[in-house]
Amino acid sequence: MNKFLSAIAFIGATLLYIGSAHAQPEQQIKTEVQKKLGTNAKVKSVSPAPISGLYEVLVGNDIFYTDASAKYLIQGEIIELASGKNMTEQRQADLNRIKWSDLNPANAIKNVRGNGSRQFAVFSDPNCGYCKRLEKSLQQLDNVTIYTYLIPILSSDSAQKSKQIWCSSDPYKAYIDWMINGIAPSGKGECSTPLDKNMAFAKTYGITGTPTLFFTDGSRFPGAVQIADIEKKFSSLK
Repeated sequence: MNKFLSAIAFIGATLLYIGSAHAQPEQQIKTEVQKKLGTNAKVKSVSPAPISGLYEVLVGNDIFYTDASAKYLIQGEIIELASGKNMTEQRQADLNRIKWSDLNPANAIKNVRGNGSRQFAVFSDPNCGYCKRLEKSLQQLDNVTIYTYLIPILSSDSAQKSKQIWCSSDPYKAYIDWMINGIAPSGKGECSTPLDKNMAFAKTYGITGTPTLFFTDGSRFPGAVQIADIEKKFSSLK
């Protein structure tokens, strides 16, 4: 009986060792890549890539690839020839996805047009030129609910303007007057604002530029997105 139990224990220990051995390469690669990159970049994770022998290296929010010995760092995209699918792009989209429910509507300037059935969120800085361009384009949309989250990341003046817009009697009007018509917001901006919460959210989810859009499926669209692309995205959500 003792020999039987000893055998079982030996088999269990062997399986545990094998499992650990299989789990080690990613950690070893991560350690080696981090050592070579130094303190200027943080390696978040290392995992097997779609191609055998390659590993995905996530540095910040950017995807790179390396070999099993961590000798090379490869920057580029993996495309599956049979389907034409951009594997890297899809993976990046998945990494950038958020839960729509994580957004707090109370921290946004809300604008409803038509039946308001189509929803998306925009993270914007009042001094962002691309945001102003986007706002002009967004005027073409109907039957939408737009949540605008102000994140003053460009300058101290951005913070002041954000406060003045949020604290005005009609925040959306004040926002549009500035972004589209060039009418600067007035007032001291002395009220309770959600700006710190919006900035904390942006930091947590890696929102480093404006404008950044999010749709109800959690997908992220950075930059001044074209209206045609927004309409296309809405169609895919039906």
